Amino acid sequence: MAWRLQLREYRAGGVRPVKMQWTPNKVTLLRVAVGFAAVCLFGRGAWANLAAVGLTVASIALDALDGHIARKKKMATPVGAQLDILGDRMIENLYFTYFAVVGMVSLWLPVLFFARGAATDFLRGLALKAGHSGWGANAMLQTWWGRALVASRWSRGLYAAMKCLCFCYLGLELALTRGPVALLGTLAADVHVMIRVGAHVLTWMTAGFCLVRGLPVLVEGWKYLAGSVGPGRGGKSAPQVAM
Repeated sequence: MAWRLQLREYRAGGVRPVKMQWTPNKVTLLRVAVGFAAVCLFGRGAWANLAAVGLTVASIALDALDGHIARKKKMATPVGAQLDILGDRMIENLYFTYFAVVGMVSLWLPVLFFARGAATDFLRGLALKAGHSGWGANAMLQTWWGRALVASRWSRGLYAAMKCLCFCYLGLELALTRGPVALLGTLAADVHVMIRVGAHVLTWMTAGFCLVRGLPVLVEGWKYLAGSVGPGRGGKSAPQVAM
């Protein structure tokens, strides 16, 4: 057949198919897409909720994978670091906003994550403009405790695990105990209370650790804000020379 003849000519010519190379930025984009797909499945039935939980685990795993690829292949760049942070913000706000809309967490929770993210990302942007990256000798964070809380592997790993546990817990609660198609059916009132208490404890612990990790950026990044505003104010207060 014609297609077999073309295939033989293709192989005989020594042409090889181009393999797609996975870069950290591509993995980050895939992670965000998987997160959006997960949230789109929530609320569409018990089994769809369980599938969304599985996609949530995959999204968090991809968060670890992009950093691994960047370190192993030495593909880390300032733009990639900013894209990774943007992906984190999108995933956090996406999940917590959804669970707040359906009444499973407080509305103040996504507000807190959004405000913290906006403040720290603003200061990171000022530091990047001043020539400071997110890691290395020229990193924005210079204190040992700041690097330990923000940039260390244990801190980033613990924060990712807490978010994964939080999102999966809420997703499983949605699939197993909420709505007319809940897989566990009717539960006793005290069991519902225990499940709800667990959800609140887990979500606010995650929020608390989020704030703790943001403190070093706020403390050490304040000098970049002062440096940016200072010259402008000085210019306004300069005396005018009489002509």
